[in-house]
Amino acid sequence: MKTLYKISAALIAVAIITGCKKDEPVPAEQRTIDFVFDKNDSLGTNAYAYLNSVYAYLKSGHNRVNGEYLDAASDDAVSATNNTTIDVYRIATGAYNATNLPAGDNIWEDAYKGIRQANIFISNIDIVPVKDQLRPGVSMKYAWKSEARFIRAMHYFNLLKRYGGVPLLGDKVYTLEDNLNIPRNSFEECVNYIVSECDAIKDSLLTAPLANPAANSQRVTNAAAMALKARVLLFAASPLYNGGNIDGDNPLTGYTGFDASRWAKAAQAARDVMDMNAFSLMPDFRNVFITQVPANTEVIFERPNGQNTNVESNNGPLGFSTTPIGQGKTSPTQELVNAFPMNNGLPISDPSSQYDINNPYANRDPRLTATVFYNGSQWLNATVQTYEGGRSKPNAGTLQTQTGYYMRKFMGLFETQSNYSNHPGDWMLFRYADILLSYAEAQNEVLAAPDASVYAAVEQIRQRAGLNPYQLPVGLSKEQMREAIHNERRIEMAFEESRFFDIRRWKIAEDVMNQPLKGVVIRNTSNGLTYNYVDVLTPKFTTPMYLYPIPYNETLKNPNLKQNPGW
Repeated sequence: MKTLYKISAALIAVAIITGCKKDEPVPAEQRTIDFVFDKNDSLGTNAYAYLNSVYAYLKSGHNRVNGEYLDAASDDAVSATNNTTIDVYRIATGAYNATNLPAGDNIWEDAYKGIRQANIFISNIDIVPVKDQLRPGVSMKYAWKSEARFIRAMHYFNLLKRYGGVPLLGDKVYTLEDNLNIPRNSFEECVNYIVSECDAIKDSLLTAPLANPAANSQRVTNAAAMALKARVLLFAASPLYNGGNIDGDNPLTGYTGFDASRWAKAAQAARDVMDMNAFSLMPDFRNVFITQVPANTEVIFERPNGQNTNVESNNGPLGFSTTPIGQGKTSPTQELVNAFPMNNGLPISDPSSQYDINNPYANRDPRLTATVFYNGSQWLNATVQTYEGGRSKPNAGTLQTQTGYYMRKFMGLFETQSNYSNHPGDWMLFRYADILLSYAEAQNEVLAAPDASVYAAVEQIRQRAGLNPYQLPVGLSKEQMREAIHNERRIEMAFEESRFFDIRRWKIAEDVMNQPLKGVVIRNTSNGLTYNYVDVLTPKFTTPMYLYPIPYNETLKNPNLKQNPGW
């Protein structure tokens, strides 16, 4: 694996961050690892700059996959480009193999670069005499070290959910002289390693809620470690890995048998975060993604992106004279729109829901308006027009929605503004709503029928959404509650890189990704608007696609990397 020993770019980054003055004793081009991890640097200035470069390997999900959202490779959206060469189209239609994985989500090399950078920090920070203290008598460098271990664990999890078991490197920083033909560890070994790392570091990290959020809001806390543990255990308990292994006796692709106690462990891990009483749901769903700590009580850990209008520029609807002009890259599907219930909490398929097929967006779950632009949505002191020939669907040879919808989520509150203005564009890696849904899902699987705690977790989210009544029907069976939780997760976590992996870990991708995805064609006639639902993309999904293939160039360099089944 050549990616294990590529020369570190972080030393260069440290040189840039710390600067180079004429009277410096060590010129930037001569700085070595001994300069970064200096036994005489009581402030740990250079080491901390290096740690920031380790953080930088965590990716933002905003238009991450070569300019697109990963959700556009699921049943929740398609790319407005709808071009067979773009990454999300190729992922959605299965047009890839081990030799031509879409680069935008083939994270193998970058993840191992990040792991290497973390290992360099972990292996060298102990010699730096950092005087700043985590708590009385304990140097802050131990928190820094735990932060690097958390980031390393995140990289392993990102690999695990795409490829299954991967090589675990421990703390070793490999060189050209080492044997690099390292085999893959089993799925179970990887899960256990990530969980053990989270357990080991949680008491040596900053504690949530932060005492000084202004200075430390984007650093790893004990809550972040606990949230990562909860997510890993949720994945590990899920059908794809726990009883539904695509290669039943293959320990690389999942567990080789079902164990109900895995759901209990996942439920307890999520419960542990809830019991911290450090987080709560934001009152307004729209503000969750554009409000920063400490005002944002929901964020557990995020990847900072600064103040900008990047989401609006990439995904804003067409037809508005703004700066920047929206490119409308992401087209939500009719399937996602249909998943949002009415504001009375009933699904639109329920005869009692009061859904009006001639006015399909009226009286819907408020999260629909906060997530999707539909015909008639308010925006920039005007309305979005996605009927044929409308301002947002001119049909004049320009990039435009493929489905009759645009993505609204993550954008600022510009409904009554005349132009875009900068706002926080951070990417949430963990937020409290996800913890509530994770607990509800896992606890429901533990029990013969859902208990009050399962209802309470889901209903908190429905209440925040503004549903009235927000309560779920009493007496739901385990299967009915599972369906309700799956749908709540779909609409609450849309475009947060959740659905892509959820349909895999639930092992339903073969069902939802082998039928046409739909959009709406709206016509503005003399008799009013008409709605015609049409196919916009026919995806393709086969059993091997539950996991990505190990990149061919990696297996070529390392013959001990056993390939995933079917590739």
